[in-house]
Amino acid sequence: MSQSPSDLELNLDEPVSHTTDIAAATDTLETAAEVKPSAVQANADHADANTTSKAEQQRARASRLMQAVRDELDKVVIGQTATVEGVLCTLVAAGHVLLEGVPGLGKTLLVRALAQCFSGQFNRIQFTPDLMPSDVTGHAIYDLHSEQFKLRKGPAFTHLLLADEINRAPAKTQAALLEVMQERSITLEGRSLPVPQPFMVLATQNPIEQEGTYPLPEAELDRFMVKLQIDYPEEHEEQRLVREVTRSAQADILENTPLRTLLQARDVQALQKIASTLPIDDHILNYAVNLVRLTRKWPGLSSGAGPRASIDLVRYARAYALLHGHAFVTPDDIKSSALNVLRHRVHLSAELEIEGLQIEQVLQQLLNQVPAPRL
Repeated sequence: MSQSPSDLELNLDEPVSHTTDIAAATDTLETAAEVKPSAVQANADHADANTTSKAEQQRARASRLMQAVRDELDKVVIGQTATVEGVLCTLVAAGHVLLEGVPGLGKTLLVRALAQCFSGQFNRIQFTPDLMPSDVTGHAIYDLHSEQFKLRKGPAFTHLLLADEINRAPAKTQAALLEVMQERSITLEGRSLPVPQPFMVLATQNPIEQEGTYPLPEAELDRFMVKLQIDYPEEHEEQRLVREVTRSAQADILENTPLRTLLQARDVQALQKIASTLPIDDHILNYAVNLVRLTRKWPGLSSGAGPRASIDLVRYARAYALLHGHAFVTPDDIKSSALNVLRHRVHLSAELEIEGLQIEQVLQQLLNQVPAPRL
């Protein structure tokens, strides 16, 4: 049964941490000078129980909100639930996403649909060979009336930035995106200007048509938390898609199926805070780091992932666990997140490329052979 946005709205006045509750409990205990130690301990235990209960309620509300957004996106991005979840988890994990797929599979539609569910700012840049860095970041213009230079902010000053066909722009323009992706700020005329928070870059690229494109540099690829590959939908899903789009004169499914606005900017920041505090056992964290380190010496991989991949894997797995209603991160959450986080950070050896193997096949072998910790 669908829930209204008001039912899912997060109460940002309720802190995720339990500092306030413990401080209040401490004040109460200090004033009760003649209370027996057993009673003091009982009050402390009660405060801890209330704190735990509030954290669990916050996680439950966050899970319901993420699931509601996922279900809303599934209405228009038909047959791509895994990709929808990947984009949503990346947003909650405060990362950036690279979407790859042949034309017509809904890459741009997915980003536009997310922007419709999100009340924040959304800008789109169509990357072309003649795109200049200032077309992304902005530039200074001379004002004749004031006789001074004024800064005109570019489209990168937004919450959600769609970089469509990012590999069609030259390296100089792509490099202009690096600072804002990593630092969440842009330097214009010697001034460092922060972009609105939350901030997320969603870039698309076509894996087939390579004429007139520029390969993304490794430094830029590593800035993307995940790389999601959109594949063709199943037959029944494609039939449903065609039925939905062709039932009216509008060619855009978003026109036929308007989406509810479920997320405010502050809601996304609250989700990010809750996800970052989701418990993860040291054995699970070590398992995630071990998987990344093994890519550096695994047979068939000529180069492996760096430490940023370990960080992104844990952050993304926390968001994935929150989406699926888990109270803590499990080994399965790490496994389910690994391919998205690692596929663009490792390279096949020449021998396996000649044999026609895919990176996903080698990474899946790694996941199958490395034992996961038992909880």
